[in-house]
Amino acid sequence: MEMHKAKRVEIILEAVVERQLTNALKDAGVTGYTVLPVSGGSGRSGYWSREGQVGRAGGMIAVICLVRDDRLDQLVEAAFTVVERHIGVVSVSDAYVLRAERF
Repeated sequence: MEMHKAKRVEIILEAVVERQLTNALKDAGVTGYTVLPVSGGSGRSGYWSREGQVGRAGGMIAVICLVRDDRLDQLVEAAFTVVERHIGVVSVSDAYVLRAERF
């Protein structure tokens, strides 16, 4: 089976700005992404958990995108316009996909 190189971009961000992020990604030409809830973690401020929270105000999400190398800069720039004003992080890693026509 043939595998194709891609970039995997993971964006961890406050849930309340999900729509801002997804709109920025769409405006940048990103055609696909996955949004997942984040149940907890640890960072500069220490451990945090979604447990016991009511609503989305204190929660975090993970947005995962797979893109071709030539689309990476545009995606990262769009994501950073949202992330730089909120709690969040963007990471980029190498990936391989089996169905390149899907992204």
